[in-house]
Amino acid sequence: MMNLPAGQNQVALAIAQALIEGFDKHYTLFRSASARAKERFEQADWAGQQRCIRDRIQYYDDRVQECVDRLHNEFHADSLDDNTWQQAKLLYIGLLVNHKQPELAETFFNSVTTKILHRKYFHNDFIFVRPAISTELIESNPPTWRSYYPNNTGLRTAVKRIFLDFGWQRPFTDLDRDVDCIMRAALEHVGGTWPAGEANFQIQVLSSAYYRNKAAYVIGRAVNGHHEYPFLVTVLHDRKGGLFLDTILLEPWRISVLFSLSRAYFMSDMQVPSANVQFLRILMPKKPPSEIYTMLGLGKQGKTMFFRDLISHLRHSNDNFVEAPGIRGLVMLVFMLPSYPYVFKIIKDKFGSSKDTDRATVKKKFVMVKQVDRVGRMADTIEFSDIALPTHRFAPELLAQIEELAPSMIERDGDTLVVRHCYIERRMTPLNMYLEKATEEQIDHAVFEYGNAIRELAVANIFPGDLLWKNFGVTRYGRVVFYDYDEIEYLTDCNFRRIPPAPSPEYEMSGEVWYSVARNDIFPEEFATFLLSSPKVRSAFLKYHRDLLDVKFWQETQQRIRDGYIQDFFPYPEELRFARRFRRARDEPAVAAAGT
Repeated sequence: MMNLPAGQNQVALAIAQALIEGFDKHYTLFRSASARAKERFEQADWAGQQRCIRDRIQYYDDRVQECVDRLHNEFHADSLDDNTWQQAKLLYIGLLVNHKQPELAETFFNSVTTKILHRKYFHNDFIFVRPAISTELIESNPPTWRSYYPNNTGLRTAVKRIFLDFGWQRPFTDLDRDVDCIMRAALEHVGGTWPAGEANFQIQVLSSAYYRNKAAYVIGRAVNGHHEYPFLVTVLHDRKGGLFLDTILLEPWRISVLFSLSRAYFMSDMQVPSANVQFLRILMPKKPPSEIYTMLGLGKQGKTMFFRDLISHLRHSNDNFVEAPGIRGLVMLVFMLPSYPYVFKIIKDKFGSSKDTDRATVKKKFVMVKQVDRVGRMADTIEFSDIALPTHRFAPELLAQIEELAPSMIERDGDTLVVRHCYIERRMTPLNMYLEKATEEQIDHAVFEYGNAIRELAVANIFPGDLLWKNFGVTRYGRVVFYDYDEIEYLTDCNFRRIPPAPSPEYEMSGEVWYSVARNDIFPEEFATFLLSSPKVRSAFLKYHRDLLDVKFWQETQQRIRDGYIQDFFPYPEELRFARRFRRARDEPAVAAAGT
């Protein structure tokens, strides 16, 4: 510890305590809101569930600003010297030794102090560039996961007990039937016979279910000697008000899709979030920890871990940032590092003449995307301010383009290029480029996915605005996702109309518009004109999605939303649902062969 005057030591200690109090207040509120997801699920309060996910996003920024204001008001933070700030960080580390969320608290420290200190202080002497406290072996009470030993009770009894132990205040309609379905699916997955080594068999399940939309997810793994089998079970409400198990996912990549950043965040009661992340990484080893933290609603921690990974990647790579492939946007300038699976988006200073919007409106659209249910069809973004990148890693032509189109968004600081504001998204193949090289079968699937993306966004009360193929991307799993947000609107704010008949044939032949068009007027009949010029694409679209060209689909969807109906969205194929696979699974002999 540095030798500081006693009075200065006391100021540093008070600052550290104010910071930890600010974080603890934040996480208490965050955890309480997340824990109440169980009660909302039991009460089928779907609107409340969506509202809480939206409101919870703002908790962090509110607490950070409270803490910034406190440091200014109580300690005159602008006038503190370097030694006091360094000492405050060291004393803060001491307060984290037995903390349950040290990594989140370190990020909170950074969020507050970087709003006060100049950028020249953004190194490890003053902020947590590197983590100081290990998150390994932090104990939770109750434990992060429960363990079950089928060798003692029998497999069917152990599986049934897993779901009863969640204590939902709503009965299962037929849990025995659903357990039979689970056992049948698991037996199919392992090849029709249970692996040897049953004496070592145990099932580990996260103690708190994960909640999102109208579902609860039970997440765990079976451990049998050297073999591990991840699983995720969906719990839903049926029409009679009872609970039922809808499916079990047994492949890591399917579980990973459910944790995709194109979906809404989960809610779960986590005393030790790092233990949850470590457990989930065992199930999804290819999923970066930053994305798992983000999907648990801990976006700022995800952002911290992403940035550390980016800096590490820059240190160990040598390719340059270049313009991202695809048609240039009128609002956003997009670039990428070819060796890194993300794109960086900057709002231009001047937009194309056809764009009637401004920077503030575009930023509001990105906030809107975080707050709505993305239903697996809109890419989430990481938002950064004052991100410092090495200037020499920018291709000269890209740097010239940024200086021409978005000069207010960059600042040179020695060998560093400071990007004042940008959004970062997972990289995808632009749909228009994908279709150019696709086979007939791939075109058919991509157009099917594209229409489903539009349809599902509509049901979730989102209209993309610009439906051009270039604004959608194809993920590594073949899903089509929307990623251009400057024109999105709530579906219920749009006015879907039919084109009125022309007053005379001359008007229709002239090509001139003979009817008035207000700002939010949309004519679905026109979609075909600018979307379906390719015969192959047109054929596939009309086969699957002809109704999207009819105003009736859009108006009926709007009405259901206004009536308060919330659609079910399944982050897995329909054919995996037990209702499709095993309608009478309990009567099948394969289940009996699985043991009791």
